[in-house]
Amino acid sequence: MAINIQYVKMKSSESMSQYVTEKLKKLDEHYDWLIRADVFFKTEKDPSEKGNICEIELSLPGPKIFASSNEKNYEMAVKETISDLNSQLKKRKAKFTKQRISS
Repeated sequence: MAINIQYVKMKSSESMSQYVTEKLKKLDEHYDWLIRADVFFKTEKDPSEKGNICEIELSLPGPKIFASSNEKNYEMAVKETISDLNSQLKKRKAKFTKQRISS
């Protein structure tokens, strides 16, 4: 799976890039049909002390999958976003399996 990481209106971080790449590679091990991941890190002023946003869009057979999280730090945002994606991927895999069985 190809991974594209972008930092929107903020400095890039090698440690964050490594962290998200490591997490995405674990997803790729479970779902070998993933094609590409586009990751966006953004900062937003938020009165609730959040504002660290991680958005990930996965390209795979069929429609793309997207998840986003707004947390106190980027590590938490990445974990939450990956967790959301994992749930969506489980549903997609179940759908693929049903289609294969009925064919």
